[in-house]
Amino acid sequence: MYQSRLAELEEAEGPYTEELAARDYWHHLMSMKTDNMEEFTYETCKRVHNLKYYTWVEQQGRTLEELNAQWYDEHYWDDLHKQVDEIDQLTAEFNERTGVLASM
Repeated sequence: MYQSRLAELEEAEGPYTEELAARDYWHHLMSMKTDNMEEFTYETCKRVHNLKYYTWVEQQGRTLEELNAQWYDEHYWDDLHKQVDEIDQLTAEFNERTGVLASM
């Protein structure tokens, strides 16, 4: 889990212990059956990618070029992952500016 999410859970429910983590691991991961799974083929991946059109382009106002870069630009995701520190800083600045965390 994200450390920020763990802090929220600990504040609401107390410490997240190794015992609770083991319980969650077995309950949510190891008890999974294959009826809840799908092996992603190329076609399945493309279908899921295409479902993002509504949220990316129509709701968020991103461009189709940005969306297509996720699929066709072989460096897109690696380059995005390299920005993690910058994204974290922007998120912290947003949270500070809007007071979103203070209201929780």
